[in-house]
Amino acid sequence: MHLLRRIASFQGSGQEKTMNRLQGKVAIVTGASKGLGAAIAKYLAADGASVVVNYASSKADADRVVSEIAAKGGKAIAVKGNVGNREDVAALFAETDKAFGKLDVLVNNAGVYEFLPLEAITDEHFHRLFDLNVLGLIAATQEAAKRFGDKGGSIINISSIVSLSPQASGSVYAATKGAVDALTVSLAKELAARQIRVNTIHPGLIPTEGVQSNVEAGGYAAERLKKVISVTPLGRLGTPEDVAHAAVYLASDESAFMTGEGIVLSGGYR
Repeated sequence: MHLLRRIASFQGSGQEKTMNRLQGKVAIVTGASKGLGAAIAKYLAADGASVVVNYASSKADADRVVSEIAAKGGKAIAVKGNVGNREDVAALFAETDKAFGKLDVLVNNAGVYEFLPLEAITDEHFHRLFDLNVLGLIAATQEAAKRFGDKGGSIINISSIVSLSPQASGSVYAATKGAVDALTVSLAKELAARQIRVNTIHPGLIPTEGVQSNVEAGGYAAERLKKVISVTPLGRLGTPEDVAHAAVYLASDESAFMTGEGIVLSGGYR
């Protein structure tokens, strides 16, 4: 806990600069009640997008994100739905249709972060991670592809540095993120003719609530966090804001010629 509080001191003030690069666009961010998703939702809204803040259980947190966006003049709604459930995914997109009438950006952020050593892996662990991190991403992408207009759209998949550099005791999690990377490249080629771009962001270790709970459960020791910082060339962990800046870029027309690619945000860590 103490280490994570010190890591959080590297985070920005949260005062996003409005540039309106996304004016008129509508975005869905899955798993946006906290952590990376919340930061991405707020930064997309600060740049002019109307945002659907998806959450699975944390209504109060999702409402807080919506309130923060509204307080700065942005537009957002909170919609409950477990992305690992196809019926919930369909309902999420139906609510988006009802509220905004179109879709331009999908950020596939919802996921389960859990490290387990080989002897502790169970069928339940495997399916829980793959059902949400991979199948849920596919289900959301299917719904989004139906709704993008003639001008296409942008799909942003949140992968991880572990897909490029898997770590010990994280085999299933790394495998899900490797699957996300493969899906990104394949779908980018499949959907390019419709001007739908698909890209990934590969964050390094970010001190989000998921990381904190994993530390507290003994799944990712605080000493390990210190080691990661010590071998990261920039000398710190990343922040949700670091990832949010990249998401805004991928959602905007500034990245119009970019698809099937990945942005690595790891401070140089490999």
